[in-house]
Amino acid sequence: MSHVTRLKANFKNKKLLALALTHKSWVNEHAGGESNERLEFLGDAVLEFVVSEELYKKFPEKEEGYLTALRANLVNTINLSEIAKSLKVSDGLRLSKGEEEGGGRDNPSILANTFEAIIGALFLDGGITAAEDFIQTNILTSVAEKVSKPLKDAKSRLQELVQAKGFPSPRYMVVEETGPDHAKSFTIEVLINGKPAARGIGKNKSEAQQEAAEEAIKSFG
Repeated sequence: MSHVTRLKANFKNKKLLALALTHKSWVNEHAGGESNERLEFLGDAVLEFVVSEELYKKFPEKEEGYLTALRANLVNTINLSEIAKSLKVSDGLRLSKGEEEGGGRDNPSILANTFEAIIGALFLDGGITAAEDFIQTNILTSVAEKVSKPLKDAKSRLQELVQAKGFPSPRYMVVEETGPDHAKSFTIEVLINGKPAARGIGKNKSEAQQEAAEEAIKSFG
């Protein structure tokens, strides 16, 4: 059974899932259709509510700042896109030819937005219980793993280290960009107090920046 078929099994109204998997670029090529943007809007709100409620109950001794940071780790674009990849959401995505050729099926932003749209569709199809079950199974099971690691991302941690020493915020510069549009590789250098500190490589600028920051922390910290 394919991952998309398994997703369909969660829906009474299969059309809602089809809509959740319809990117706006596909609509531009098929006049009269509807994209998943409204479902994404709804799913984003449902996801934040369900995760917030779970963390509020699970960590009664933690302050708001900790809960906010933990929630951000769970619902950020990178984490949601990785979960979407594990579910092979891209297999069912409806994209325009141009978006397809540009690597849209592997685009973290598109995958994360689609994942939120699926949550919105589940909410409409089966109510809050259906959405909660999906979020519990695919996101909240990783809470223990998240709390065992630094909650703030590498760039945030490096910035705090740098500013604690009285230096201005780190600067990130692209030093190399290789590969075709659908399979780019970026090399980014982080500068601390105007001096090169470390480099990182990633499939996008954000990933490369985080890698560079992580490397800089090892020496600067």
